[in-house]
Amino acid sequence: MKYLHTMVRVADLERALAFWCAGLGLEEVARHEVAAARFTLVFLAAPGDASAQIELTWNWDAEDLGGGRNFGHVAYGVKDIYATCEHLRACGVVLNRPPRDGRMAFVRSPEGISVELLQDGPALPAREPWASLPNIGTW
Repeated sequence: MKYLHTMVRVADLERALAFWCAGLGLEEVARHEVAAARFTLVFLAAPGDASAQIELTWNWDAEDLGGGRNFGHVAYGVKDIYATCEHLRACGVVLNRPPRDGRMAFVRSPEGISVELLQDGPALPAREPWASLPNIGTW
């Protein structure tokens, strides 16, 4: 058995791509548009690692995509938790659980999918402003 991907249904493909690609740094590895069924699939992966993918599924017709927390979360290891979180803040992403401990943070996609960011290797030393930032919303 081999892990292939996690599917996340999105309401606005461009907004979702801005979060997953411009914000988190994932790269598009494949795209399939199925006009007859009115949907688009976009597969994303971390640079240099196509073995674990996110599949964004965009149904062209509007639908209610409520929830998100019941999904759980997807997790990515990052080289520098503080630099990653600063980049996401600059992209307008809310840090629901800032990296106060130098190890872990949570953000949410535009559809409310919880994304865990974990520092590769040992935790970085705690530092401001991260150490004092409160949680915002749920993660």
